[in-house]
Amino acid sequence: MNRNEPIAAISTPYGRGGIAVIRMSGEGVLSLADRIFRPAGGQPLSSLGGGRTAYGEILYDGAAIDDGIAAVFRAPHAFTGEDTVEISCHGGVLLTQRVLEAALLAGCRMAEAGEFTKRAFLNGKISLSQAEAVIGLIDAASEEQLKLSSASSRGVLHGKVNALADELTELIASVYAYIDYPDEDLTDMTAEELAARARRLHGELTALVASYRTGRAVNEGIPTVIAGKPNTGKSSILNRLLGRERAIVTDVAGTTRDTVEETAAVGRVTLRLCDTAGLRDTEDAVEKIGVDRSLEKLNEADLVLAVFDSSKPLDEEDRAFLALLNEREGCEILPILNKADLGDLVTELPLSAKPIIVSAVTGEGFDELEARISSLYVSEKLDYDVTAVLSSARQYAAARTAEEHLASACDALSSGFTQDVAGMDLELALAALHELDGRGVSETITDRIFHRFCVGK
Repeated sequence: MNRNEPIAAISTPYGRGGIAVIRMSGEGVLSLADRIFRPAGGQPLSSLGGGRTAYGEILYDGAAIDDGIAAVFRAPHAFTGEDTVEISCHGGVLLTQRVLEAALLAGCRMAEAGEFTKRAFLNGKISLSQAEAVIGLIDAASEEQLKLSSASSRGVLHGKVNALADELTELIASVYAYIDYPDEDLTDMTAEELAARARRLHGELTALVASYRTGRAVNEGIPTVIAGKPNTGKSSILNRLLGRERAIVTDVAGTTRDTVEETAAVGRVTLRLCDTAGLRDTEDAVEKIGVDRSLEKLNEADLVLAVFDSSKPLDEEDRAFLALLNEREGCEILPILNKADLGDLVTELPLSAKPIIVSAVTGEGFDELEARISSLYVSEKLDYDVTAVLSSARQYAAARTAEEHLASACDALSSGFTQDVAGMDLELALAALHELDGRGVSETITDRIFHRFCVGK
């Protein structure tokens, strides 16, 4: 495939609307646009400077089919880094398709999913982390996700990774000077200085890796299970968190027989919620299947909303559930005392976390619940505009690899080995950082990322 060949696609959502935008980009695209757009002033689009617009007629097979506006962006000062034309027409479904067909008949190829953004990346206009942030901006379903994606798209993460990579490069250069001229003392830092800078750099990388806890919670969502014995109000809590009646709620214990799964923005984070069947011993074959599934989900969860009925004394089923919770490791557990509107016979639980008293009927306590959940993953002081946050598993894996290699280099230096012993790990750490932001990343990975985009972006 010719990387610079002219491409075209509809960049606005399919359907009727006020306007639609057809984007064209690539080598020779300005002369192709002259074939389908005739400016009212008579001056061809190809003669316009970058950042200029023109009103005129849109042509199909030489005949005008609509009037609209064409915006011209010249390389390299365009999103893709190539000559680009964006034609705005009236947003009819058939009309928009006809304008696209006109661009294809003029000589453009149909763009692949995400190809405009991919060209921006390949032409050095944006980094890979910025490209991923564009997906986040498009898919953002919460204010927090929008803030995170916006900051990353403006290069906050890219800037941090670049700074770390630049400092690693300095350390590697010093190591190479030592390797090439071990007896001539040509390095610009001593072994002690190298070790100190490597340790500081490792600390920064550790903090960056830790940021994925926040990025994952905001961007991808935390696997969360709402669990408890039957009839404690688990489904009512799910409905309250979703803001709509998703799960069936009755006074009959064991109403929920299967898992109910939804995604919701709760406070500053996103939860992948799973309402489960009540945990109890049962002879009902169908309910038993539901209980088994509940236990599976409980073991897979990163966050458990453990629900108890505050209006009734704890019984054997509650105590069995508490024992199960105390055995769980590697996940956050938030105990919830529901049905506060009916009484408060239970106010404390034998769990390390303080219970949150709520009423799924009145909404009492849900502000505190959302705040508690948010505080587990997002610091109140976090400012996305100044703090880099990893937002994808791919970024996390690359940063974690860099951190591990830098830790090995630090261990070698602190153990008294010469600088050349640490050199290989320093280079591997740098390679991992480059992969995080797209330098040296495989074509398979980039294709996978950009195919997540819609056609036209």
